[in-house]
Amino acid sequence: MSTSVRKLEHLNLCVEKDVEARKSSTGLRISGFDDIELIHNCLPEINKDSLDMETVFLGRKLAAPLLIASMTGGHPGTKAANAALAGAAEELGIGMGVGSQRAAIEDPQLEDSFRVVRDRAPGAFIYGNVGAAQLNEFGIEGLEKAVEMIDADALAIHLNFLQEAVQPEGNVDASGCLEAIRKTCRELSVPVIVKETGAGISHAQAVAIRDAGASAIDIGGLGGTSWAGVETYRAKERGDILCEHLGTEFWNWGIPTVSSIVESKVSLPVIATGGIRTGLDIAKSIALGASLCGIALPLVAPALKSSNDVVNRLKLVLGELKVAMFLTGSRNVEELGNAPAVITGKTKEFLEQRGFETGKFARKINV
Repeated sequence: MSTSVRKLEHLNLCVEKDVEARKSSTGLRISGFDDIELIHNCLPEINKDSLDMETVFLGRKLAAPLLIASMTGGHPGTKAANAALAGAAEELGIGMGVGSQRAAIEDPQLEDSFRVVRDRAPGAFIYGNVGAAQLNEFGIEGLEKAVEMIDADALAIHLNFLQEAVQPEGNVDASGCLEAIRKTCRELSVPVIVKETGAGISHAQAVAIRDAGASAIDIGGLGGTSWAGVETYRAKERGDILCEHLGTEFWNWGIPTVSSIVESKVSLPVIATGGIRTGLDIAKSIALGASLCGIALPLVAPALKSSNDVVNRLKLVLGELKVAMFLTGSRNVEELGNAPAVITGKTKEFLEQRGFETGKFARKINV
């Protein structure tokens, strides 16, 4: 099956099927956000209408600490969705990533499904997207084509080996990826973001990514879209018993998003993705050490309708974030990063077994 057709399948499955990571046996979200409590400030001493949600990421100012995370592109049927997402990013002053550009690098006729993003969001922070497994295949010249295709401000290198491992077409040769990332960081014309796609990043790999020269880490933690789950549905439709079994078995594989935020604090900007569903999730992520957050799955259905539907969905999230900032006494995103929080439950147990000092407040975690 061609890369292009697979991209359209992925988009449709994300709308039609339940592809999220499954909740724990106690009904809590596997992402870990239910284990985090921000401390209420009954005397915030600030005006909610004067809060400043602006942040700077990789030298670009964003109106809020929010990205429309990488989702789609690479098939003519995905162009309208990317246009809607980009229009929302431009209107709200936030950033956006595109889905894997592999299909368009292989077939230039598909470039338009990505180029529409820059056309609709000429002033937005936009980042490209290529898989780590394709770095050596495309070389720096091919990666620069991905950058040029959308006039990208940065390029994300995605790590999706869980998905590759349960997919019949998957590329399971992960050897040499770190060196390829290092070469890309050294030679590419724009900053590099290294991102997971739903299985999280541990501390050791975060350090390796930092030392390779990456400019930011997108943790892509367990808790949002399960790409093993997506591949389970694809395998079932094909009658592929082995891949269906593997996808089901590894549906919830990975490091939960909250834990991965803490694991990835290595003096680089951290993008928290993986089950970000509300503005309160964003506030918790920033209090734990993230610089900003990315949202994907909740925007797929709105994007298939209109840009206005995407805007309306994101305005709800931003409204929630603003209330969380007000109720923690945070005048701006920097102060929100110092807001006290308590880590409880399985997340506390996980982090302490991993050797992290959780203490009373998340801001006192030492890595």
